[in-house]
Amino acid sequence: MIPPHKTILLVEDNPDDEALTLRALKKNNILNDVVVARDGVEALDYLFGTGAYTGRNTKEQPQLILLDLKLPKVNGLEVLKRIRADVRTSHLPIVILTTSNEEHDLASGYELMANSYIRKPVDFNDFMEAVRQIGMYWLVLNEQPPQGGEQ
Repeated sequence: MIPPHKTILLVEDNPDDEALTLRALKKNNILNDVVVARDGVEALDYLFGTGAYTGRNTKEQPQLILLDLKLPKVNGLEVLKRIRADVRTSHLPIVILTTSNEEHDLASGYELMANSYIRKPVDFNDFMEAVRQIGMYWLVLNEQPPQGGEQ
């Protein structure tokens, strides 16, 4: 369904949710490379080529970021804020994928310019369908703006 040439950045600290998301992507034939960041610092290091990712070509950014909010070290809302504040990453599609039911998180996510906010369904089949729809929209149908200086 989806060509595997674009990367998905999955920012998720829960090993069970990580495994479930990876399984759902695979079962839905979303064959993109997936980079997993298990905390907010690792996600920012990947995006900006710092820390363990020093030297990574930051001109090659993920086509989609799936961002949990309840993260260690740097929480998801702060990660979102830093991504949007940098011209190199401000345009990246970010889908908040979280278990949070807090209205504050929902409002803050959109105030910080998340592209979408999805509560993780508890039921496995519902989760599979949510991931299928995320993949279809963000990786197939959605057209992204040109990256960094392209006209």
